[in-house]
Amino acid sequence: MTSKKKLPLAFWIFIGLAVGVVAGLILMNVPDGAGIDVAKNYIKPWGDIFLNLLKFVVVPIVLFSIASGVISMKDISKVGAIGGKTVVYYMCTTAFAVVLALILANIATGMGLFHVLDTTDLSYTPPEGQSIMTVIVNIFPSNAIKPLADATMLQVIVISLFLGFGILLAGEKGLVAAQVVDSFNEVFMKIMDLIIKLSPIGVACLICPVVAENGPMILRDLVAVLALAYVGYILHALIVYSSTVKLLGGLSPLAFFKGMAPAMMMAFSSASSVGALPFNLECTERLGARREVASFVLPLGATINMDGTAIYQGVCAVFIATAYGVSLSLGDMVTIVLTATLASIGTAGVPGAGMVMLAMVLQSVGLPIEGIALVAGIDRVFDMGRTTVNITGDAACTLIVSRMEDRKEARTRAVRG
Repeated sequence: MTSKKKLPLAFWIFIGLAVGVVAGLILMNVPDGAGIDVAKNYIKPWGDIFLNLLKFVVVPIVLFSIASGVISMKDISKVGAIGGKTVVYYMCTTAFAVVLALILANIATGMGLFHVLDTTDLSYTPPEGQSIMTVIVNIFPSNAIKPLADATMLQVIVISLFLGFGILLAGEKGLVAAQVVDSFNEVFMKIMDLIIKLSPIGVACLICPVVAENGPMILRDLVAVLALAYVGYILHALIVYSSTVKLLGGLSPLAFFKGMAPAMMMAFSSASSVGALPFNLECTERLGARREVASFVLPLGATINMDGTAIYQGVCAVFIATAYGVSLSLGDMVTIVLTATLASIGTAGVPGAGMVMLAMVLQSVGLPIEGIALVAGIDRVFDMGRTTVNITGDAACTLIVSRMEDRKEARTRAVRG
């Protein structure tokens, strides 16, 4: 019994993931699609329940944890400094991700892995995008309740920031409100702990129908572009996150990825950055991140940081261009980098952000958006990998900013001493 208690949550999540994959492969091979029906109708609902519980706890956690983080900083200018470092890191890593993807995709094209395809019957209706000004206007809520009910994360973040600022500016009269925020933050953290204990079962039930439904398609179609995207995901994590965490955060890359395993497995199985947020909060704090920094940086990253999605954009853009027999120029490549980097923030509040971003990237270089139909069928499988990269980038940024704040405070104490 003692040995079982010592096994980390990551181990049980991995077991759940493995059980879900095996069950999906078995059900995939049941004749007449009966196994797929079982996976969709009887196993997936339990995964949906788990995901619903995570989504239920995410909004109050973001609301109260960011407000609590702002209050604990005791200085509005400090919030601005941390926010500035966070946005710079996110933009730089996203740009690098697109460049890496374009390099890999062009190598694949040169090796003959991508080919001109028959695109005459392709059709695709892109999700409705938003202009830059519309995105900026929609960041600021006109109602205090609706963003919480709809889980519009950018607006929830703005509400929590103003709540924290108001409490700070109220001084002594805001002390009771500060205690209430801190109390609710602790309560929802405990609720989150209870939900996370269900994660091995939830992960198994989420991954099983994905494997059962998409398995044959994965084996049959688009192996090259899918494999290339995953090579990009892995390389980006190993090159960018390992080096920045080591150089700027002072943490061993091995320790970082080991500590992040539960959050990464949850992100992979659910394909939801928001769903993985509670796991990310717990993992980064265990790795040494300051709570007030994690409470601010992670929800922001879950909304605007899309390194994995940027890799997906680059690979798919070259793949679609090749399928249509179009050769992208250096200027087109630069345009893709800029568009994908800026779109990572511009599409933050739009459902299906990956598809919206890809439509924007294709339009920016004059490629037909109908080409998205080539990859739409297995978008879920792309999404699992890109979500894992996205949340890992959020965690790396959190640890780096925490370390920078530690060094800054140490210097301040040294000067005062």
